[in-house]
Amino acid sequence: MQDAKEDIRSKLNIEDVIGEYVQLKRAGRNFKGLSPFTGERTPSFIVSPDKQIWHDFSSNKGGDVFSFVMLAEGLDFRQALENLARKAGVDLSMYEPKQNQGLSLRKKRASEALELSTKYYQQSLISNKHALEYVLKNRQISKDAIETFRIGYSPSTGDALINFLSKKKFTSKELIDAGLLNRFNKDLFRSRIMIPLMSPSGDVIGFTARQIEDEPNSPKYLNTPQTILYDKGRHVFGLSQAKEFIKQYDSVIIVEGNLDVVSSYQSGVKNVVASAGTAMTENHIKSLSRLTKNIKLAFDGDRAGIEATERAILLCQGLDIVLSIITMPEGFKDPDELIKNDKKLWQQVTQNTIPAIDWVLNKYEDNEDLSSSLGKRNYSAASLKLIKTLEDKVEQEHYLDVISKKINTSVTTLREKMDEGIVSQPIKKVKNTDVELEKSENIQIDNILAVALIDGSTRDLITDFDLEILDNEESKHVWQYILTQKNKPINKVPEVLQKYDTYVKILLLKAETRYATWSSQDRYYEVARLLRQLLIQHKKKQKDLLNEQLRQAEADSDDSKADSLRKELNKLIKEISSGK
Repeated sequence: MQDAKEDIRSKLNIEDVIGEYVQLKRAGRNFKGLSPFTGERTPSFIVSPDKQIWHDFSSNKGGDVFSFVMLAEGLDFRQALENLARKAGVDLSMYEPKQNQGLSLRKKRASEALELSTKYYQQSLISNKHALEYVLKNRQISKDAIETFRIGYSPSTGDALINFLSKKKFTSKELIDAGLLNRFNKDLFRSRIMIPLMSPSGDVIGFTARQIEDEPNSPKYLNTPQTILYDKGRHVFGLSQAKEFIKQYDSVIIVEGNLDVVSSYQSGVKNVVASAGTAMTENHIKSLSRLTKNIKLAFDGDRAGIEATERAILLCQGLDIVLSIITMPEGFKDPDELIKNDKKLWQQVTQNTIPAIDWVLNKYEDNEDLSSSLGKRNYSAASLKLIKTLEDKVEQEHYLDVISKKINTSVTTLREKMDEGIVSQPIKKVKNTDVELEKSENIQIDNILAVALIDGSTRDLITDFDLEILDNEESKHVWQYILTQKNKPINKVPEVLQKYDTYVKILLLKAETRYATWSSQDRYYEVARLLRQLLIQHKKKQKDLLNEQLRQAEADSDDSKADSLRKELNKLIKEISSGK
C-alpha cells in the first residue's frame, strides 16, 4: 500500500487535512495552532507543508498526515488510509494485489448496500406511526438522537428491503455479504427498530435491531452476523458519535447495551460507547486507548458483571490504562433505566468512580464471611488470582497490603500463597511504569538529536554515549549516522535514513523551530544538560530493576545474591544523588 499512500499524500495538503481539526495560522513557512491532544493555551502545534509532517511540542507527538488522522480519529492505519483515500478521491482497490481486488470490490458493494439500507430504514420509521411512537414515547429517544444515531425501522413484510435494493441493482450475494439476508434469502430484519453499527469513521457496517413487540421464540435483539465488514470482536458501538467527546473529556464510559449509549448521549453524557453485545476484547481496549487512557465501566454488579470486569483488568495490563467502575444506584438495572428516571443522577454517578480492582475486591468481600477461616480462604484465593495478573509490581504490592489488612494476614504469607506451585520465572526486564519519566526521556533524546543534526560542534558530546541506553531503533540509527558526519550540518533526510524519513523530518522541524536561532554555545550547553538528565533517568530505571531483582532474591532466600545486589544498588543511589 506504499504506492497508495504516496498517491493520497500527493493529492492532499497536510495543512488542509489537519486544519479540519485544528485552527492553524501561518508562521513563516509553517503553520501553528493549539494542540488537539493537550489543554495548552500557548500554541506549540506545528505543521510543515514542506516536510509534510506535524509535531506537537506539548505532547511530543508527531508524524505524517496518516498518523495524525489515526490519533485524531482513534483509527488504525488501514482505517486512516481509507478515510484519507475518500478525501483524496483515490480508489484503494487499484492498489490491492490482484488476488485481493475481488474482496475490495465486494466490501465496497456491501458498504453501499448498508448505506442505502440505513436511509431506507430511516424513511420507514418516519412513515410508520406505530414504530415512531415506540421510539419517541416508549423508548423516550429524542429526535436529535434519532438523527445522530440514524435510527430507523424495518418493515414486517420480509421482502421490503430486498425489493428496494434489487431495484438498485444489488444481487442476493451482495446483500448476503452485507449481512442483510437470512438463510432463506429474505430480509434478516423485520418489524424491528434499526440502530446502525458504524465504523469509527461513521460508515455503516451492520445493524443491531430491537423488537417492537416481544414475540415468543424470537430474540429481543438481533445483530448483523460476522461479515466481510463487521467483526463483533473489533467493533465499538457509538465510537463515531463519541470520539470527539472522549478526547474532550479524556475519558470513555463503556456500558453494556447499545440503547444505553443512545440514552446517555441524549442526557448530555456523550463520551459513552458499548461493546455491541459481546465480551470485551483486546481490540476493543486498544481502539479506545488511541483516544484516552481513562476507561470507566458501567457494568452490572452480578456475577457476569464481575467476570467482565476481571477480564477488562487483564486486557488492560501493559496498555497504561486507568480502569475504573461506575456504580449504579440501588434499584436501577442499567443506565437507560436510570436516565429515564433521573438523568442528573446518571451525570453525577459517571463522575464518582472507584478503581476497578478495588471494586472487584469489594464484590469478593460481599460474597464471603471474613470472620470465618473458610471465608478468608475463599476471599484470599479469588483476590490473589486477580492480583497476580497485575504487571505493575508496586500496584501488586499495594493490593497485597490491602488484602492482608482485610483478613489480618501478613503480606509474606499472601505472597507465598500467590506463588504456590509456581516455578520461579527468570527475571524479565521491568517495564518502566512511570509514564512521565519515559515521555521525558523520549523528549530529551529527540532534542539532543535535533540539535546535533544542525550543529556539528555538539557532536563530540555524544561520541562516547552508550547507545544501548536508547530503547528504539530509529533514534539509535540517527545517532549513529550523525557521528559519521563529523561537523557537517544535516538539513535534509539522507538516503541511508529513508527508512526513518518521518522521524528525521520531525527532528529537523524541531531543530528549525526551536534551536535554529540559538547561539552555538547555547546549543552546546543544552546538549550537555540533556545528556546529564538522560543518564540520571537511565540510572533510575536501573535502580528499579535492581530493586525488583533484590525482592526476588530475598523471596528465594538467596543471601549471597541479595548482598551483591544491595551493594550495586547503594552505589547506583550515590551516583544518582551526586548527579554523576
